[in-house]
Amino acid sequence: MSQIYSQLQAILRSQAPPEDVFTALLPLLGEILQCDRCFLYLRNPDNQLGKVPFYWRRNLDIPEILDADWKLEPKSLDQDPLFTAALQAKPSVYVEDVETADPQIVNRTFERENFGHRALIHAHLRQDGRLWGILQPCIFGHPRIWSASDRAVMTEVEQAITPLAIAYVTANLNL
Repeated sequence: MSQIYSQLQAILRSQAPPEDVFTALLPLLGEILQCDRCFLYLRNPDNQLGKVPFYWRRNLDIPEILDADWKLEPKSLDQDPLFTAALQAKPSVYVEDVETADPQIVNRTFERENFGHRALIHAHLRQDGRLWGILQPCIFGHPRIWSASDRAVMTEVEQAITPLAIAYVTANLNL
């Protein structure tokens, strides 16, 4: 397992373009966290344009999440307490079971209709109180208790890729 953490460190410390880092990171993070899917939602906090340009899934049975075009964030996100928490610069949220989570934290119906996962990490990529992206590893079919080591990995990843998310958004929207 230490080899995989060495690979993670190498990716997070690389000077590669954000696209290359994200492409290499998501499958490795999926392996480390033993999750079924990881995707990266990136957004411009000034005009609420967002997209999901990077994702990984364990197999083809897992629903694809990919939206390569910048789009105005849908009004349906108002129904998502996880997205509201991210916008309010609250800490990342670790959901062990969508089906039993507090409705103030997770809108079960919204999650079922839009994502289909059972457990997830809603990792907020923010700087100076502004949300630039959400990294979301998730599990399908069963609950998941997120360990202290899972949380430590995610905290490190969040801190390392937030500047890359900002660089990607800035470069791709010509800000």
